[in-house]
Amino acid sequence: MTGNVNPTVRRRRLGQELRRLREDRNMTAEGVAERLLVSQSKISRLENGRRSISPRDVRDLCEVYGVEDKKLVESLMQMARESRQQGWWHAFAELSPTYSVYIGLETDASSLRVYEPQMVPGLFQTQGYATALISGALPEVGPDEVNSRVQVRLRRQQRLYDERSPLRLWAVVDEAALRRQVGGPSTMLEQIHRLTECSLLPHVTLQVLPFSAGAHPAVNGQYTILEFPEASDSTVIYLEGGTNDLYLEKPHDVQHYSVMYEHLRAQSLSPEQTRGVLGQLAEEYKSALR
Repeated sequence: MTGNVNPTVRRRRLGQELRRLREDRNMTAEGVAERLLVSQSKISRLENGRRSISPRDVRDLCEVYGVEDKKLVESLMQMARESRQQGWWHAFAELSPTYSVYIGLETDASSLRVYEPQMVPGLFQTQGYATALISGALPEVGPDEVNSRVQVRLRRQQRLYDERSPLRLWAVVDEAALRRQVGGPSTMLEQIHRLTECSLLPHVTLQVLPFSAGAHPAVNGQYTILEFPEASDSTVIYLEGGTNDLYLEKPHDVQHYSVMYEHLRAQSLSPEQTRGVLGQLAEEYKSALR
């Protein structure tokens, strides 16, 4: 366990180990829950890393599983202590628990594959675009909270410029997202320039899915595929919802969304053609300002 692993990832790894111990004993989550007088959902959340886990939880589970190796138990309890530490994003109290989980995963991911149908992906957004987008999407939120959310978005973008280990990002963006005037022509012109700049980064691939593509496999909405540097950390599919986000890790779900993404890439414009479209859009937004 390295010292720079973030708490979200610590919880996932600890949960995976606890699941392995349970399955090795041929025990069900329901059976374990009955033994500990807790809900089955609690056991499931502990195993998938979606809730904080205490050293006492670990100790109780190890007792149920009959783990006699004291060093292993202490190691797992230490992982639980470390998993309760806070990442940089916890300083922003307005973040929902599900979004905090996503940021933790994104922070540790080595690569992302993103499809966005309605907006410019957050990792590419300018401050002006992000401010206008959040203000429009959350009209009941005050200026201070809008600014706080924007700062989180800008902080996330630092991964793209990490000289030692930059995030590998492949983004397919629907043409609709580029033509939706968030913040007006001036904001959109700045945003198009940012997209062009990002598309030239060696670890970034940007493709536009044109209107002419018609129906496509991801017509139902946005999703992100997160992959991690450690082989033991399973790939995660992230589906953003209005009130509840969904995380999928089962192999058949990962396979399904990965195949969908291959179809999306095939139906999209090439990176070179995409930069051509961005250039055309920049001229259109310039004209709107005259």
